[in-house]
Amino acid sequence: MKVLVPVKRVIDYNVKVRVRADGTGVDLANVKMSMNPFDEIAVEEAIRLKEAGKADEVIAVSIGVKQAQETLRTALAMGADRAILVVASEDVHQDIEPLAVAKILAGVVKEEAPGLVLCGKQAIDNDMNATGQMLAALLGWSQATFASELSVEGDTATVTREVDGGLQAIKVRMPAVVTVDLRMNEPRYASLPNIMKAKKKPLEEKAPADYGVDVTPRLAVVKTTEPAARKAGVMAKSVEELVDMLKGAGVV
Repeated sequence: MKVLVPVKRVIDYNVKVRVRADGTGVDLANVKMSMNPFDEIAVEEAIRLKEAGKADEVIAVSIGVKQAQETLRTALAMGADRAILVVASEDVHQDIEPLAVAKILAGVVKEEAPGLVLCGKQAIDNDMNATGQMLAALLGWSQATFASELSVEGDTATVTREVDGGLQAIKVRMPAVVTVDLRMNEPRYASLPNIMKAKKKPLEEKAPADYGVDVTPRLAVVKTTEPAARKAGVMAKSVEELVDMLKGAGVV
């Protein structure tokens, strides 16, 4: 069984995001970029499936700018077997929308015929949380979202989902699309030998036109602003004063 893992290049989660002076988006100049953390967990889970003998090949896919090669090399260094880069934009500030990404991924799936697609539940840059669900709908496949545990046996997968009320266990028929949550695993660090080996692993470049997909944006960002500054706290001098303050705020 092949496992396909889409990965996205995003601003590193440790970086403080800055809004551009003209309010047209986020400033990406000289900013550290890395793999979306949820996608990193998906790559780790795919590698674990291969190590357990449940998968034969792990394929990483990225859709975006040429610089996403670095993200794919990270996935290859972690243990993915090969990678596909769909160069959909020359502008690092252009975010490819979820529907276009899902359509391209559907084309990749039809070519590669994987038994499982493992996605991060969302990207930390736009928080859309839509690509996995759209992909499952386009393919007509089973889907399991917000997964914290995954077990594959034959043609079925048992998935533990994180829901508002706690945990929900479901079984889905393969092939399936599974979107992973933060608590599924702890991604491994790529060792230096594996980083060197990753440079020789296959990385194929494609274009959206190869899959007959138009990536022209359907949404326009009107304005981007910094979040409102948090007000300074007030120190209560006594418990009574604190209670009065809470009552005044309608908390108690």
